[in-house]
Amino acid sequence: MKYYIIAGEASGDLHGSNLIREIRKNDASASIRCWGGDKMKAAGAELVKHYRELAFMGFVEVLMNLRTIFKNLDFCRQDITAWQPDVLILVDYPGFNLRIAKWAKKNGYRVIYYIAPQVWAWKENRVKSMKECIDLMLVILPFEKKYFREKWNWEVSYVGHPLVEETETMISREREAPLSTKQIVALLPGSRKQEISKKLPVMLEASRSFPAYQFIVAKAPGTDESFYQDMLQSYPGVSYVNNRTYELLLQSKAALVTSGTATLETALLGIPEVVCYKGSAISYQIAKRVIKVKYISLVNLIMDKLVVKELIQHDFTVENVCAELHELLSGGERTQQMREDYAKLKALLKQGGDASAAAAAEIQTFLSQP
Repeated sequence: MKYYIIAGEASGDLHGSNLIREIRKNDASASIRCWGGDKMKAAGAELVKHYRELAFMGFVEVLMNLRTIFKNLDFCRQDITAWQPDVLILVDYPGFNLRIAKWAKKNGYRVIYYIAPQVWAWKENRVKSMKECIDLMLVILPFEKKYFREKWNWEVSYVGHPLVEETETMISREREAPLSTKQIVALLPGSRKQEISKKLPVMLEASRSFPAYQFIVAKAPGTDESFYQDMLQSYPGVSYVNNRTYELLLQSKAALVTSGTATLETALLGIPEVVCYKGSAISYQIAKRVIKVKYISLVNLIMDKLVVKELIQHDFTVENVCAELHELLSGGERTQQMREDYAKLKALLKQGGDASAAAAAEIQTFLSQP
């Protein structure tokens, strides 16, 4: 069977690669073509376009790159038409993927969506069209199944969160050589240059107040080393690692993490964290008016309470980062409570089982139906 899979970010590349491996277990003759990254390619898919060419964040940034986005959409439609897959599997990345889903359904393709758009946070009006053009929705957050069923009369499948299996695998592995002789603070400033440029400078300045610690930046996949070297040249107490984010986190006493999937990864690995976010002034003002959730961190959203501190926009200052980091490094009552909440979070996310295997099984069942 021919599978066409589209992921547009680093996290989608990770989850897509695990899904590809599970699909191959169920369908040894599977032919897979994808948009994604190195991990999906390594899993055995033919890579059409790398996510580095697709990733734009923020309202203003998207507007500035509309021509490129539309060119990518046109090329994607042409490539799908030429290859004629049996099924289209879309992994997260809603701004792009929902447009492809609508087109694909009109043109007679079967459409599966893995990792639902966060419509419960904003753009809820998307759900009506999603129901019309998506044949099978696979969700990874426990509250989403109830949300879609009760509010939209849409039966979706909860398969568990793929990061649970990924982080548990890393925790069980034998530890590699220490990254530093000092205690470590991990810095995860994001995966795109534009977000790194806004967040990393604040994190770097905060590092000056903790000379006893080694601060280490997790380099984003595909980003030039010179980009980090230029930013770190004035901070001799800060280094960076490449393709070793989980290893870095597991060796860290605390972490400063940008919003997104990384906040959940850090929590599932059991590392105390401060969530940091800063966007362009215009993007932030727009987001404030359209986003309906109380928190920006997945950890807090899933637990429905403030488990980890969020420093957003104007609160994301060197002074505030230092104060929060000092609290975490002291290992007091607040840090202990955070670890207890992490354990509850992991138990909640494990209820769906092994997410990649469960998703592949759901896909196989769907495709076997006449």
